Amino acid sequence: MPMRFRILGSGSSGNAALLVTAGARVLVDAGFSAKKLTALLADAGETLERIDAIFLTHEHGDHAAGIDGLKKHPHIQVFANPPTCRAVQSKLDAAHRPAWQLFETGARFRFRDLEVDTFAVPHDAQEPVGFRFTTGHADDLLAPRRSLAYVTDLGHAPQNVREQLRECDVVVVESNHCSDLLAADTKRPWSLKQRISGRHGHLSNEGARELLAAIASPRWRRVYLTHLSRDCNSPAAVERALAGVRATLTACEFAVVSPGEGTPFYDL
Repeated sequence: MPMRFRILGSGSSGNAALLVTAGARVLVDAGFSAKKLTALLADAGETLERIDAIFLTHEHGDHAAGIDGLKKHPHIQVFANPPTCRAVQSKLDAAHRPAWQLFETGARFRFRDLEVDTFAVPHDAQEPVGFRFTTGHADDLLAPRRSLAYVTDLGHAPQNVREQLRECDVVVVESNHCSDLLAADTKRPWSLKQRISGRHGHLSNEGARELLAAIASPRWRRVYLTHLSRDCNSPAAVERALAGVRATLTACEFAVVSPGEGTPFYDL
């Protein structure tokens, strides 16, 4: 298989995913401690020693906390744009400088056998990005061209995001909260609710439904709904919200990732 993908963990307590190709093993985000990442990777039959790189979407702790524990793994390259790098580095011990590999948002570059597209997303971080990873060759039956888009933590989906997601085999997108459950929540103050539901906050179930319905592609093989709120959402609520989209995309599998949970490997 040209690409294997597995979500290690998803939600406000931490986010990380594993992408494996013939030539690379990479993490997309590292929102857990190194100890926790080690355990999650062990469940996937991998180790941090075998990870080649980490691609960071933004600096928030539930996506970047693991960078602090990389002192024993200096071989791991960490890809980030300059504002994200500065924000993460400012929280590390001055003597600890990971093997940063900087890119400009919007750039396309290669890492081993991966072609990486980066694109801006609207979220209340320094300069958050989404990624599209592509590997393989269009004319190679043994290693066909496959593409995966990864975008979480966005308040809405502008046109640049929609175009990146449309032309992929696998889409990973957040469905963070149910608008009704968020409005009824008594744990969060009004200001936090406004932040979550704002245009630089998190995508609701309704927002995810609108996005996927608007760009529904026959190319999609699987859609992951991720980053669910533990208090203000549920897999059942996501399933209800996405029922209409699923009915129109009968050839596409949908995987709703419960808060704090991961997924088995999926071979593209």
